[in-house]
Amino acid sequence: MLDMARDLLPLVRSGTAVATVTVARVASSAPRGVGAAMAVTGDGAVLGSISGGCVEGEAVVLAHAVLATGRAQTARFGFDDATAHAAGLACGGQVDVVAQRLDLSDTRTMRALEDAAADRHAAVAVVVSGPETGRTLDVATAIDATAAAALSDRASRLLPGASRGEDLLVLLHAPRARLIILGAGEHAAALCHVGAAAGFAVTVCDPWETLLTTARFPAADQLVTALPHEYLDRLTGSETDARTAVCVLTHDERLDVAAIRRALSLPVGFVGAMGARATVARRAARLRDAGIDDVDLARLHSPLGLDLSGSSPEETALSVLAEIVASRHGGSGRPLREATGPIHRDRVTPSPAGPVPRDGALPDGSAPSCTGGTRP
Repeated sequence: MLDMARDLLPLVRSGTAVATVTVARVASSAPRGVGAAMAVTGDGAVLGSISGGCVEGEAVVLAHAVLATGRAQTARFGFDDATAHAAGLACGGQVDVVAQRLDLSDTRTMRALEDAAADRHAAVAVVVSGPETGRTLDVATAIDATAAAALSDRASRLLPGASRGEDLLVLLHAPRARLIILGAGEHAAALCHVGAAAGFAVTVCDPWETLLTTARFPAADQLVTALPHEYLDRLTGSETDARTAVCVLTHDERLDVAAIRRALSLPVGFVGAMGARATVARRAARLRDAGIDDVDLARLHSPLGLDLSGSSPEETALSVLAEIVASRHGGSGRPLREATGPIHRDRVTPSPAGPVPRDGALPDGSAPSCTGGTRP
């Protein structure tokens, strides 16, 4: 829900009837995780999704029921492998959802939406079981310090029994992760484009103002004319975090050695530098001469990018972004067909009553076929 804040706020403020359907729990395989949401308006418009398309129809029906009654509801959407195959689906998983109507009088949700729309930290908790289903709570007062410590900055999570014995869905939004690109050549322009499309807030820094134009970098959030290492020197602790990636694409050892040295001293999650292998080896020697030890040097991703064998700026940008994403989430970079285990390792939440049956049975014993049922 919070990731659709910029679209939802104008609708709610204009008086448009809007209901959201939000994933609270995932069992087995599902295309999207906890916190994924779709919104449905009274006139039938649909925003967002909670799956790859296989349960959206039932979710729309549920949303319209909530709009008609004004009462929040929960449901389980699921399907067995045989049914999914017969319907042309490839999921075989189940999701529990909560559907609720958005209302201007719900100040907690509205405040969270406003913060998310401004790309600030935002949080709201929703009761998703029992007689108070749909009630929203302030996260700071709804859960204890132990539960709060288990939450990451950006991953929404279900906390079973956290609200007077009832399940609590904590929806979180963090400001976009930063991608800092040092250098403004063609590879930088391509990386800015794909990085912004992947959800990063992109800053491009280069000493040549002529290269730093909105025409060349239309997707950039910030263009900085400065020597790269001097720009990094000016960054404050609040401007970077473990999700920040710094990519040195200056193609000039007079600039990149100082920039890499400074980048490796920052509390960022990824530092990479483009260059041929001979350049990488020569640059590593210069970095050691400048006082960088082997432990810090091992953090440097250089040559930058995964081996995709592409050569154009766009293909190179794709390989760079792939390495950033793999590093950030602990991915192997191997083809999925060569790996085993869940594809989405961060999306499976056990059911409070044990694993969700693979036959798609609902809590009342009924068995939907890629459909959902409202739970009491």
